[in-house]
Amino acid sequence: MKRTRLQFTLLSLLFVLQGIVGVAQEQVLSKAEAIAQTLENNYNIAVAGNSVLIAENNADLLNSNYLPTVFGLAGTNYSVQDQSTDRDDGGSFDLNNAKSETYNASVNLEYTLFDGLGRLYNYRSLKETYNLSKLEARETIENTVLQLFSVYYEVARLTKNVEILEQTLEISRNRVKRAGYQFDYGQNTKLEVLNAEVDVTNDSINLMNTRQLLQNTKRDLNVVLARDLKEGFAVDTNVVFIPKIQLESYIDMAEENNVRILQSESAITLSEYNIQSSKARFLPTVGLSGSYGWNQSISPASAFFGGSTRQNTGWQGGLSLRWNLFDGGTSITQFKNAKIAKNNQELLKQQIKLEVARDVANALGNYENLVEVFEIQEQNVITNKNNFERSKERFNLGQITSIEFRQAQINLINAQTNKNLAKYDAKFAELQLLQQIGQLLNIEF
Repeated sequence: MKRTRLQFTLLSLLFVLQGIVGVAQEQVLSKAEAIAQTLENNYNIAVAGNSVLIAENNADLLNSNYLPTVFGLAGTNYSVQDQSTDRDDGGSFDLNNAKSETYNASVNLEYTLFDGLGRLYNYRSLKETYNLSKLEARETIENTVLQLFSVYYEVARLTKNVEILEQTLEISRNRVKRAGYQFDYGQNTKLEVLNAEVDVTNDSINLMNTRQLLQNTKRDLNVVLARDLKEGFAVDTNVVFIPKIQLESYIDMAEENNVRILQSESAITLSEYNIQSSKARFLPTVGLSGSYGWNQSISPASAFFGGSTRQNTGWQGGLSLRWNLFDGGTSITQFKNAKIAKNNQELLKQQIKLEVARDVANALGNYENLVEVFEIQEQNVITNKNNFERSKERFNLGQITSIEFRQAQINLINAQTNKNLAKYDAKFAELQLLQQIGQLLNIEF
């Protein structure tokens, strides 16, 4: 009996030391800090941000075709030929290895004065593509924030469960001591001691498994935060729900703020620009060109002239007009297809609006149901606490068996863990609702 008590004493000391070390090393990671680190470090968000930068570069004036093209040209030609010329007097003139050389260099400018407004709508399309990329980045951020809090609240739930199981284990250890003393004084049987020891063993294993699951989940959170997996921390386990009246005001503006609906509207705008751009193919293109160049040619002697060197330096400019009167029907086909594509985007918007309305209704229903479940579980914890305290008093007085006491203890554990689960499920459901109504990134956590 003394050896068994020593073993349980050492086991208790081990759990206490683990708890002290854990508390000493872990700093609380607040929800605001978690969001800030995620926005700064998360790889998916970084990739989305780079995509926005690419779209922004594409929408710049330098990529608009509004600026002229300036380029330089230079070249040289060298030839060696044998020449033979018949003269009018019947004689001939032969020249072997006649060398000819030409050199040229110029700076050229080309500029489109008018292209049927095609580049105007292409430029607007690039600007709208940039806006669409920002909406896509916002969607990535929203999904990542949801992922963050699904893990964050799981860490919080497991943290609270560890606290519950630590309290449970402490109660079970005290029961072992009490059963041991009662056995020593002949007040109960060895069976009571063994039952108490079995319960301590089960509680210890449950606590160890939950602690391990907690550490695994913390590593999952570190992955979302994109930081060292060994980084230790604790989380804020408090939960505050948004007032119902505030949620209702958000829901009323869901259609205006939902990111999927905003993306569909951006896609319709892009389709309209594509239609206008395809119309430009029916109009003429007016271009301007100019150059400043230098040319030199060195010619060999001929039958009538001696060798010569000529140089030209100067400006040259021109104006051109090109009008495709008929291109085989390609422009007509593109215009028709662009109109059909816009119609498709409008149909997709109606489908998305219907889906969003369904998703908002489902998210709201899930949220309200889970909040109600949480409230019921809160009351259930109060009931089971009262039942456990009463059972504890009766057990100490010897009015109920250890099996009945243990059942009351298990009922309390289940009620407390179910309450934790319901609380964080309800809060996460609230975040899912906020995403559907486009307010997830506008609230304070």
